[in-house]
Amino acid sequence: MGHISVLLEEAIAGLHIKDDDVVFDGTLGGGGHALSICKSSQHITLIGTDLDKDGVTRAKKLLQTTLCRTYLFNTNFRDIDKILHEVGVTSINRALFDLGLSSYQLEEKGRGFSFQRDEPLLMTMKKNPEKSDLSAYDVVNTWSEENLADIIYGYGEERYSRRIAKKIAESRKIKPIATTMELALLISSAVPAAYRRGKIHPATKTFQAIRIAVNDELTSTKVGVRKAIDLLEKGGRVAVISFNSLEDRIIKKLFRESAEKGKGKIITKKPLTASKKEIQENPRSRSAKLRIFEKK
Repeated sequence: MGHISVLLEEAIAGLHIKDDDVVFDGTLGGGGHALSICKSSQHITLIGTDLDKDGVTRAKKLLQTTLCRTYLFNTNFRDIDKILHEVGVTSINRALFDLGLSSYQLEEKGRGFSFQRDEPLLMTMKKNPEKSDLSAYDVVNTWSEENLADIIYGYGEERYSRRIAKKIAESRKIKPIATTMELALLISSAVPAAYRRGKIHPATKTFQAIRIAVNDELTSTKVGVRKAIDLLEKGGRVAVISFNSLEDRIIKKLFRESAEKGKGKIITKKPLTASKKEIQENPRSRSAKLRIFEKK
């Protein structure tokens, strides 16, 4: 299945994009949100980023059909201030962050995000990581048992984090854990049988935790969204789509703190979620939450 942009209509409607707006899309992904942004009004300037080079390539091709003035960068959205400086822009009117993995990343062979196939332990958002970049292999094979337990519990909210970390530490003494399937099987063997029969695969939360650690996702989210709020013009809006409770709590707290400091107001008192129809068409949207903030 190709990539389907989550909460597309709700995000575009909530941003209230107007003619001549400068819009920042921090996560180009499949390009669906960017395309809708460019089609929503006239004379739009779109500044977009994606850590995955393929995301930038897809968006560039898709946006050729629009009249949008586009500046697309293969970099982390946390560097929004540097990117705007490079483009010669001092402020923005709208910003959108879709924090989920794109379907392309999940389904492309060799990326290591999925435990459905046997792949090298990478999990980097970068398409072609450098040797100096942290990988899932590094985390699994070199981080201490205590650190592993902490991130699996903290980033994955996994109740059996200590058992899983212990199993990993014991196994890697014999030989390094090299593939996603090896890791998934280890995790399954570390948890109770009843847990293995649950609704979600027992490796899901641990894989999420390792991916977040590898890409430093939570720090990037805090830094990038905070900078976007500061760079907004009066009446400008930032919309964030999150896919797990950790991200959602960060955004909720950021928006609340910004409102308390008098920077603006929270538009979504409760996060917007996908409709039953959208969830049927795209099951990956079931955990998505959209929050919107407006600058005063």
